[in-house]
Amino acid sequence: MKLMAKREELLAPLQNVIGVVERRQTMPVLANVLLAARERHLGITGTDLEVELAAVGAVQVDMPGDVTVPGRKLHDILRALPAEVDVNVSTDGDKVVIRSGRSRFTLATLPAAEFPTLEEIQAQQTLTLPQGEFRRLIDMTHFSMAQQDVRYYLNGLLLETAETTLRAVATDGHRLAWCEMSLSEPIRPGQVIVPRKAVLELQRILGTEGSIELAIGTNHIRAQIGNIRFTSKLIDGKFPEYGRVIPDHPPKIVHADRALLRQALQRTAILSNEKYRGIRVGLKADMLTLQAHNPEHEEAEDQVEIEYQGEEVEIGFNVNYLLDALNAVETDRVELGFADANSSCLIRAPGLTQAQYVVMPMRL
Repeated sequence: MKLMAKREELLAPLQNVIGVVERRQTMPVLANVLLAARERHLGITGTDLEVELAAVGAVQVDMPGDVTVPGRKLHDILRALPAEVDVNVSTDGDKVVIRSGRSRFTLATLPAAEFPTLEEIQAQQTLTLPQGEFRRLIDMTHFSMAQQDVRYYLNGLLLETAETTLRAVATDGHRLAWCEMSLSEPIRPGQVIVPRKAVLELQRILGTEGSIELAIGTNHIRAQIGNIRFTSKLIDGKFPEYGRVIPDHPPKIVHADRALLRQALQRTAILSNEKYRGIRVGLKADMLTLQAHNPEHEEAEDQVEIEYQGEEVEIGFNVNYLLDALNAVETDRVELGFADANSSCLIRAPGLTQAQYVVMPMRL
């Protein structure tokens, strides 16, 4: 293999795939990226056996070929080179030599035949979506995914299709995020669970312009975003019936300024218990009171003017969950729905149902 390109032409596709290359691997080849040089382009692929990312860059290929090289080292070398310099990459026996100006680097390689690549997925359905809208769907729900939960089906994001709607749902058992977008044409109903790491990688490479082609198979999901191809295994499990935990018309409705409420929560949270992050929310006519205390017997109290005319009630919540939901709401005003002191809180933009957040109460 022998090729020449500008530094940026190599660095850009490598940066798109490097996120899945772990520093510590059980298999040495998984620390490498696959370089596949073909006529006038170079394909770069990284994988951790669960998620695969492949990107293509335009280069001048003098001799085609395939080889794998240490991904992080190659990335660090290209980042350290000056901008816009020419870079020559060639194989020399079982090594790859990288030359640029007076700099020269020799990297160890492993055979391309050892690199595990995912086969073509058997797509059950394919969607073409505006990239910005799909990114928004993930941005507004991903934070509620569980992390290393024994209920493995919670460690991911549910994508659900229903007629002309694509819905994303995430829950860790203590809170839930739900968001949907409209599709231009009807589609067959279905559900898949995308693993947490895949969701975060997808969020990283998604932009706001152009479209994304999403192919959903029985065991894999594949996304084509420009010159980047993303493939992930799916979680084989049944997602909880999330509709049961979304409160239907809660009787106690609060309207508040989102920024003021968020700032008051952040201030009060300073003196909450660092482990449990509990905060007490008190409601009375046109006033919301926030209280927190910690094992050092320190206390914080803050008040926010709200629109509320119901009976007085006090409920405990994890302040981080409330803040995450408020950060996801896109309007200046926010609506909070309550039933009683033992029921969950429904958070959303007033009058809008495309995105809803549920936070379970906690004992204080």
